[in-house]
Amino acid sequence: MKNIFYDLKSFFILWITQSFSELGSAMTNFALVIWIYKNSGSALTTAMLSVCSYAPYVIVSIFAGAVSDKWNKKVIILVCDSFAAVCTVVVMILLKNNCLQVWHLYVINALNGLMNTIQQPSSDVALTLLIPEKYYQKTSGMRSFSNSLITVLTPAFASALLTFAGIETVIAFDLVTFTTAFIVLLFFIKIPEIKKGEETESFVKSVNSGISWLKENKGILWLMIFLSAINFISSIYESALPAMILSKADETALGAVNACVGIATLIGSVIVTLMPQPKNRVKVICGCLFFSMSTENFLLAFGKNPLIWCIGALFGWICIPVMNANMDVIFRTNIPADMQGRIYSVRNTLQFFTIPLGYFLGGFLLDNIFEPFISCVSENFFIKTFFGTEKGGGASLLFFIIGIAGVLICIVFSGNRYIGKMK
Repeated sequence: MKNIFYDLKSFFILWITQSFSELGSAMTNFALVIWIYKNSGSALTTAMLSVCSYAPYVIVSIFAGAVSDKWNKKVIILVCDSFAAVCTVVVMILLKNNCLQVWHLYVINALNGLMNTIQQPSSDVALTLLIPEKYYQKTSGMRSFSNSLITVLTPAFASALLTFAGIETVIAFDLVTFTTAFIVLLFFIKIPEIKKGEETESFVKSVNSGISWLKENKGILWLMIFLSAINFISSIYESALPAMILSKADETALGAVNACVGIATLIGSVIVTLMPQPKNRVKVICGCLFFSMSTENFLLAFGKNPLIWCIGALFGWICIPVMNANMDVIFRTNIPADMQGRIYSVRNTLQFFTIPLGYFLGGFLLDNIFEPFISCVSENFFIKTFFGTEKGGGASLLFFIIGIAGVLICIVFSGNRYIGKMK
């Protein structure tokens, strides 16, 4: 145990302070989602907040890795975090002056998304440089644990602050957590630099080398495409969930479901941290995703109360940390450290371009097709028997459809010959 703390000292410090900052950011995002839905009542308007966040991944992510591999990782992280903090200050100023509008948040989220696009490859590579290979699975489980804890705490903390002190206090807490993480990273964390050869690649050649590497390593490439398809289903789920729960219940129910997501991933994180290394990580990944896709969406579709929704959240998310940890180990052990920035950026483009599409499609389908369809069909039509007659029934029908789609995606990709060759 002593050796672990010695070997991972820098990781522990960075992990704890960055998790604290992520809690503040998550609370602000939670508060803003509620603010937008209350002011618009539209699933599409709310979903567009996430569309604006993820759109930069599609546009510039493939180039961000070349920047990460050439520039100082610590400087990139600090600059991007500082920019995000400035955006948060702008939101607070607009709120205090009663000037905040939905389009302001769209623009700010797009700018933050751009910074995240540049920062994420640097953060991923920094962790590779700080963590010895033998601890990859354990540290991935620990990071899943903190993310899960954030998911559990965010609804409770954000709702409490919103109720008793207002959204401005939530944002102020976010800024305090950022300042703490910024100071610790600036003064107390040293991120090793990768030794480079004498020849320096041009920017364009650097980008092309990342794409070429993936063409030669088709197992990694197809895993990324698999995750891209899953992310498409998951983003439709994310866009529909608040609309369904806030239509059928209230903020408390939404907070309870989100808390159960956190509890499930918390349990899954403990499991993956303690479990031995599996013989075949790809089988674990495929099995986890199949279980998730075949449970939660259907329980949300047919469930009539928050208890069933919470059970669905537990089933749907308990295996996700196990999947993420095994995927993380596969990437870190198969991709050379001096190539990871470029490869992770291509990964971001492949895996995340479906997320804004899914958010937009989910919101559009709910507002313009599924909810109007449910409201127009006959009271005796069998669909209303299964999914309800009140607002939110359209979202239940949508969950049923994406549940079927998710199961089919898992079956198809599990049989992919390139994925099957990996362990």
